[in-house]
Amino acid sequence: MKKIWLIMMCFLGCTGFAQGQTVITLEKAMEIAAEHSPSIRRVRLNLDRTRYNLQAQNAALKSSFSMSVNPLSYSQSRRFDERISTWYTNKSMSSSGTFQISQPILLTDGTISLVNRFSWQDNESDQGGITSNNKAFTNNLNLQLTQPLFTYNTRKMELKELEFDYENAHLNFAVQMLNLERQVSQLFYNVYMAQMNLDIAREELNNAEQNFEIIKNKVEADLSAREELYQAEVNIATSRSSFQNRVVSFEEAKDIFKLNLGMDLDEDIVISANVEASPVPVDEKLALENALRSRIELRQREITYENSVFQMIRVKAQNEFRGNLNLSVGIIGDNRTIGDIYQNPTQNPSVALTFNVPIFDWGAKKARIKAQEATMASNEIDAEQERKEIILNVRQVFRNLQNQLTQIDIASQNVRNAQLTYDLNQERYRNGDLRGLDMNQYQTQLSSRKIAHAQALINYKLELLNMKIQSMYDFETNTPLVPSELVQKGEINRN
Repeated sequence: MKKIWLIMMCFLGCTGFAQGQTVITLEKAMEIAAEHSPSIRRVRLNLDRTRYNLQAQNAALKSSFSMSVNPLSYSQSRRFDERISTWYTNKSMSSSGTFQISQPILLTDGTISLVNRFSWQDNESDQGGITSNNKAFTNNLNLQLTQPLFTYNTRKMELKELEFDYENAHLNFAVQMLNLERQVSQLFYNVYMAQMNLDIAREELNNAEQNFEIIKNKVEADLSAREELYQAEVNIATSRSSFQNRVVSFEEAKDIFKLNLGMDLDEDIVISANVEASPVPVDEKLALENALRSRIELRQREITYENSVFQMIRVKAQNEFRGNLNLSVGIIGDNRTIGDIYQNPTQNPSVALTFNVPIFDWGAKKARIKAQEATMASNEIDAEQERKEIILNVRQVFRNLQNQLTQIDIASQNVRNAQLTYDLNQERYRNGDLRGLDMNQYQTQLSSRKIAHAQALINYKLELLNMKIQSMYDFETNTPLVPSELVQKGEINRN
């Protein structure tokens, strides 16, 4: 059993150097997650959706060309002519096509169209034995204008909403990338801690085996009581159990890490990390100013408010006084010969002006307006609350950073003291002046102090990353995440 455990220890002790393993640093983990993470892929697809919708809307503002063709139409019917109270038979065969160019007018929300309809017909009627026939080509060319009156510009509003949707998707992508950095860092350090716990458990097992050999030799030489050998056997069994638990925890942490990064679960990885943390000076005032100027969430709140303004316009437009103007000018010509189709053209102008006049709606419109005003007021409250939460979060992270530096100093001192205590008592144990039970307690104390020190360093790094996310400012490089020129242009936060 001892040989099996030694082989297992040697195998795991070579972690990171075994053939086929992938060494993962924090930077590489971020690259993998940015490309393969399911959450980022969904956000990127949403970004693509909004971009294509905006492209489609901009394309719809350009001239559109369409053509419809009716190659053949034939009918024969028996009809009654009420004017002369006579039945007649009608046969008709025709072919036609329509070509249309439409140009939306963004400024006025109108549409101007050029429509040309070309057709040929062979029409025959038989009434009381008298047959009449007509074969002719016809071309109808019209210039049409459709213009809404006394209402809001739907095209401008739809275009602006799609622009906001696209901008919001951009902002959401940036927020998710920052959240991904925090999530990947947390998972990365979780694997690192599991790996460190495994190394410490391996060290404990090595020490327990060494102590077992020492006490075994002493018992065989009658220099120590046999009870000490029994305690040493308990200690080594406990260390082996702890080592096995750490192996399981390490493998589980790696699986969770690979799952969230979108990696192949069968890929073997090893974490390479430097957790040594140097104190980084953080200016609380600068962090607050930059957060209130650059935080993405504030711009998202503004977009939400702008969309609620558009919704208010729609609410007010329900059951409103509005009109519509339809204007058409053109010429139509017909002839048996296609070349003479416009020999005697006829003008066919038309004008239609319509109005919708609301009279009484029992207060429905007024109630809808009140409901939308409540929604807009709620959005304003949310925006103000967001600003307050940003201030509180930045202050809280700043205080946590100061506290973490203190915790690192305390943890470092605890490790030094625990190591010195362990070394002194190990010598006493070798000399037979200390029981195995007490020696095991000193080993446990040293291991817990090392883990606490590593955790304190990781907590500081994570809190420094949290300050970067909360303030949108990287204090390690003294650079803002959002360039000042973008903020001034209002592309991030339009105040």
